[in-house]
Amino acid sequence: MGNKKKLSAKQYLRQLEILDLQIEQDLERLSDMKDDTICTGGIDYIRERVQTSCSGDRLCADVTKCISLGEEINAEIKIFLNAKNQIIREIRDLHHAEHIKVLYKVYVQFKPFKIVAKEMKRSYNYIIELHKKALLDFEKNHENLTYLC
Repeated sequence: MGNKKKLSAKQYLRQLEILDLQIEQDLERLSDMKDDTICTGGIDYIRERVQTSCSGDRLCADVTKCISLGEEINAEIKIFLNAKNQIIREIRDLHHAEHIKVLYKVYVQFKPFKIVAKEMKRSYNYIIELHKKALLDFEKNHENLTYLC
């Protein structure tokens, strides 16, 4: 994401959801890796043993991979939190309360428009129009939007 391409407000704000998704996927990968590490498998005593291998070496390598992925996830979380704080500040720079509410609910809390409409006690169509206006307001207040990381 280190590209300096100019983004629309929607693309810019959606970065949080994308970062969150990537973290969730990596947490799933870590969980799967831990499960694989714990499951050592059974020993077939019926078959003749030809060669033995140290399962400790594999276990050590698997634990090292888990630790490394855990460190990567922690770094991703730090990037996510910094991006989230920046986007929250930028949303709060707007001067229209309804714009701040709708952008916060959609892009920080990842709520669908139907839920936002219900919470704001407005119609779905009103929220769609408000969202469009809020994005235009955001772009007007924050020019040259680029990738955060």
